[in-house]
Amino acid sequence: MVEASTGPAHPKLIIAAVSTSLFCVQIDYFAMNLAVPRMSDDLSASATDLQWVISAYMLALGALMVPGGRLGDMFGRRRVLLVGNALFGLASVLCALAPSAELLIAGRVVQGAGAALIFPVSVSVLTNAFPPVRASHAIGLCYGIAGLGNAAGPLVGGLLTESLSWRAIFWLNVPLTVVAIVIGAIAITESSDEQSPRRLDILGLALLTTGIAAFTLVFDRAPTWGWLSVSTIALFVVTMVLLTGFVVAENRVRWPLVDFALARNPRFAVLVVAGTIANIAYAVTIFGSTLYLQQARALDPIAAGIVFLGPSAGAAIGGPLSGWLAARFPPITVMGIGCVAAGVALAALTSVASWPVYVPILSLCGFTMGLVYAFTTVATQSVVRPDRAGEAAGITLTFLVTMAGVGVAVSSSSIEILEKHSLSSAAAIDRVFLVLAVGLLVAGTVVLAMNRARISPPEG
Repeated sequence: MVEASTGPAHPKLIIAAVSTSLFCVQIDYFAMNLAVPRMSDDLSASATDLQWVISAYMLALGALMVPGGRLGDMFGRRRVLLVGNALFGLASVLCALAPSAELLIAGRVVQGAGAALIFPVSVSVLTNAFPPVRASHAIGLCYGIAGLGNAAGPLVGGLLTESLSWRAIFWLNVPLTVVAIVIGAIAITESSDEQSPRRLDILGLALLTTGIAAFTLVFDRAPTWGWLSVSTIALFVVTMVLLTGFVVAENRVRWPLVDFALARNPRFAVLVVAGTIANIAYAVTIFGSTLYLQQARALDPIAAGIVFLGPSAGAAIGGPLSGWLAARFPPITVMGIGCVAAGVALAALTSVASWPVYVPILSLCGFTMGLVYAFTTVATQSVVRPDRAGEAAGITLTFLVTMAGVGVAVSSSSIEILEKHSLSSAAAIDRVFLVLAVGLLVAGTVVLAMNRARISPPEG
């Protein structure tokens, strides 16, 4: 493992390799949503069937991030990051060449698996390559650069789909992954958790991946099946059985996949919960604003993508700022203030309609929520041992990504229900935003109260 006291030989190249990896994943995801209707036409498949282009990716990503982070700790973070990039790039080629919806969806599953290695291992590479203060700056900078993928994704997706083909989105990934692999192979020094045996908890892995996949699937399919349908309830019961079985199994094995000591670390737990609420709010704000701009404001996808440059750029700025703040202020204080500021901004968004006010406030929402999201990753790394960095990052990102998907599914159904009760689309979206604003305010208040209590937690 790289000693925390020594800096890396090629700091700029390490940041370039990690940020390129994250940027590639981010731009792919945010560009893909606008391409699904055109895929449906080209592959003679229904739009509902091709929703699995998004869903299959999210299932694989959510289910495999905890194992991905642990694999990096066990077998080498540099090695696993390079494998993740290679998987993502090869899967992109498969998707670009896919002659059918089935092969396209299969390629997206492999892409999700690659991304599940890239996300947590990227964080642990930086944590173990840099001294603590510089690591915070590096993580924030990389997430800020990756955030540019959020900003560029919708616009790039719309332009490529309209001017070339949806397949061009996948081809764009190939040179990016090659660059990330080459730079990473040259610059990143190998590190791992040398105290952990090179054994993988197979039972725990099987229960966790199937449990998270089933959990994600419940909320992905519930709007179509019906929230109280037999299929939804049965799958939810299966999910609970699998996840309960995982907890029981992990407490009985000598070398568990997840160290539950992390859950007993109050600082880690509070930061993850607050970050999860903020990321749910960010995902739902993007989703709801997209509906608002295209339904209530009648903008086409490219015009809506241009409007979203503001909030996406705001989220991108939040990344580097999170590293700067982490070096100067207590993590829990920043997290609490960030959640409160995001709640105020989201509440304000529901009360304005004119473009000169709406766009800046939407951008402020992106900035504050993006700041909390990036800061969650920075802050959680600061309260765990470096040798458990990949595992902590995997757990954190699993909660953030999986619950954001759940939030979008629940919000979508809530908006439909409210519209059936004679509310306009804009009014229904505002109601959902207000609920999330209250959640952010409550989360921020609890975090700040905990900070004032000066709880002294064990290290995870």
